[in-house]
Parts: sequence; structure tokens; C-alpha cells
Amino acid sequence: MNKALRAALLPAVIVATALLAGSCHSGPTATEPDPLAKITFDVERLNDHGLAGPPDGLRALSYEFCIPDRPECRDEVRAIDPTVEFMPGSRGRIGCTTGQCLCIGSTHQKDFRRVLRRLTELDYVKRIDECFFE
Repeated sequence: MNKALRAALLPAVIVATALLAGSCHSGPTATEPDPLAKITFDVERLNDHGLAGPPDGLRALSYEFCIPDRPECRDEVRAIDPTVEFMPGSRGRIGCTTGQCLCIGSTHQKDFRRVLRRLTELDYVKRIDECFFE
């Protein structure tokens, strides 16, 4: 390729490269929902200790979600949420299906908001509901 042609194509190559690099952005977009939308209960009603209710009746909230019933998924979730209990074979109110494991965690833990956020960022966690133990 001669120098004149190369010089003429260079600006187009730079613009194309910049456009492609921008397409790798991993944050939420208009078509990508916010992962926190997976939480179906009001986290704002909880204090900094993960407790809700009147001052003389504060209590932690339990929450439930489903994950693939695989050891590597359990390990990943356990590393994020030390309160989690695994209940393979149980559907829970959330309705885990065959091949999924019911997980139950608690808001009464350090940095519970960060824990919930990290759980929502897992692709295989589709929804996190409050657990009522009925």
C-alpha cells in the first residue's frame, strides 16, 4: 500500500478503532437493566445493621434466590455471602426448578448492601425475594 493511500485511510481507521473500543463498555445501558432491579424487596427500609422494624422490634430480613445446583456456583455464592444456606431439592416461595438450588441469606451481616449487590451481579441469579418461611 502506498504512503498516500495509507495517510488517507489512517483517520478512518482511528475513528473505527475508537468506536469499537467504546462498544466493550460493561456498565448498564438502556437495554441492560440495573442488576439491583433483581432485588424485589425494599432494601431502603433496612438500617445500617440490616435490620428493619420499630426500635423495640428490629429484625433481620431473610432473602431467597436460586442458583444452578453445581458446586462451583455454591462456592462462588458462599464466598460472597457467608450467611447463605443451601437447600438443594427445595423450591422455596421463589420457585427453584429442577437443576437449581434454593439459597437463603440474611441481611443481618456486615456490608449487607454490598453482599446483595454482588449477588445480583451473578448472571445466574435472576431474582432475590424476601423469604417469609411459610
